[in-house]
Amino acid sequence: MEGAKLIIEEINREAELKIKYILEEAEKKAEELRKEAEKRAKAKAEWIIRKAQTQAELEKQRIIANAKLEVRRKRLALQEELINEVLEALRERLSSIPEGEYLEVIKELIIQGIKELGEERVVVSSNKETLSLLEKHLKEVKKDAKEKLGKDVEIEMGAPIKTIGGVVVYNPGRSIRIDNTFEARMERYQSELRSRIAKTLFR
Repeated sequence: MEGAKLIIEEINREAELKIKYILEEAEKKAEELRKEAEKRAKAKAEWIIRKAQTQAELEKQRIIANAKLEVRRKRLALQEELINEVLEALRERLSSIPEGEYLEVIKELIIQGIKELGEERVVVSSNKETLSLLEKHLKEVKKDAKEKLGKDVEIEMGAPIKTIGGVVVYNPGRSIRIDNTFEARMERYQSELRSRIAKTLFR
């Protein structure tokens, strides 16, 4: 009986040691799994944070870009409005030039037209007020034309046209015309005018 008891005690002791070993191994494995899980969770959390930061930065850049675009659009719209106001003021100024100054301008525009046409006889059209002014100073206009062009030029008054000022110069058959009205000249020099106004206003 004593021998059997000793055997049973030995078996129990071995069983307890085995159970203790298994429990220790289980705890080790559980700790390893916990640490691995924490590591993965931390890595995932960091990835989520980085992704969120990247998205936030992209959204910030998008908002900034849109804001800059909107500011630029509004600035260009304001510049365009101011340039148009200056052009309108210029038209008003051209339509109200003092008579003496206006006559000198008209002479130059007629002479320029005659020179471009290369004719010795031309027809000049403009608004009623300009034609009336030219009729009063026709001899003076012809004299200036002869001095500058070196030849006599016959200048005939044409029918009135709608314009704020300036002249249209035709050849006798009216097949060729040099449009030196203020509107036409402003249109021809539109880009240059706008550029000069912009430089003056926004430099």
